[in-house]
Amino acid sequence: MAENAQFNPLAMVGTLPASDTSEIRFYVDEYKGYPFASIRTFVRRENYSGPTKAGITMNPDLLGQVISTLEKLPKEPEATQDTELARLAKKPGVELVVRITIYRDATGVDLREWVDDDNYQGWSKKGVRIAYADISKAAGFLKEMLVLLKDKVKSSSPPKKNARSSSAEAPSKKAG
Repeated sequence: MAENAQFNPLAMVGTLPASDTSEIRFYVDEYKGYPFASIRTFVRRENYSGPTKAGITMNPDLLGQVISTLEKLPKEPEATQDTELARLAKKPGVELVVRITIYRDATGVDLREWVDDDNYQGWSKKGVRIAYADISKAAGFLKEMLVLLKDKVKSSSPPKKNARSSSAEAPSKKAG
């Protein structure tokens, strides 16, 4: 099976401008049958237009934790230096770190993977930085993504087996 056949985009939720030639896209997709929330930087250039490595994917539980963290932020940034807000377990050896960052005198919120394994310890390229002024809009996109993910998980769950519940069950054999 080809790699692309395992990836299935489901819904585009929204975009935020990142620069003159790039944007951050919020969307729901499916990989190998599992739904994910994705936030990724896309570029528009002469030689290439499309997704970059800068992005993250989250399952519904992780997405809910990120939303809870962002909802606690004040309307205006109070931090004058980089401040870690949350460190959320993503999988063994990988955490998603949510932190306020100051870059080029602009405050933003960085969502980035921290890797801690035998070969490497530190930040990965998998992450995005959202301008603080856009956090409220981003949180709205994330909430919409969570609803879509929960609906997808609910609709793709196999039905619960119950000996007497289905009208489509096989007819019983009568002795005789």
